[in-house]
Amino acid sequence: MFSHVFVGTDDLNKSRYFYDTVMPILGYGKCEYDTTKKRLLYISIDGVFGVTLPIDGKPASVGNGMTIGFKAQKTEDVDEWYSKGISSGGQDCEDPPGIRIGAKGMRMYLAYLRDPSGNKICATCFNVPQK
Repeated sequence: MFSHVFVGTDDLNKSRYFYDTVMPILGYGKCEYDTTKKRLLYISIDGVFGVTLPIDGKPASVGNGMTIGFKAQKTEDVDEWYSKGISSGGQDCEDPPGIRIGAKGMRMYLAYLRDPSGNKICATCFNVPQK
C-alpha cells in the first residue's frame, strides 16, 4: 500500500538493536544504515520501513493515535515477533497477542508493541482459519 514509512528516534543504537531483531521475522532484509542521513532502512518486496533521527534537530515524538502495522505470514511469526520484540527493548501495549475479529468477520491474529522510542507497531496475520 505504501512505498515507505518512517518513524523517528533519538537513539539509533537502541532502535537498531530492536528492529534488527524483529524485522527479519517479517521478511525484511538486513538493516541498511545510511550514514549521511543517519537513518536505518529495512527493505522488503513490499516497501521500505525506516527509522531516522529527526531532520529538524528537535527531539523525536510519537504520533498520538498512530500505529504502523506489518503483515506476517503465520501466527507463529506474530508470536516470535512479539517475544523477540519484548526481549530486545520493546514494550507490551494493548491486549496480549491473539485473535481479533475485524471488518466483515475477518479473523486476524495480531500483537502490538511499542518500540524503544515509543512508536506503536503491530504484526498481523490475516485470514486465520477457525480451529
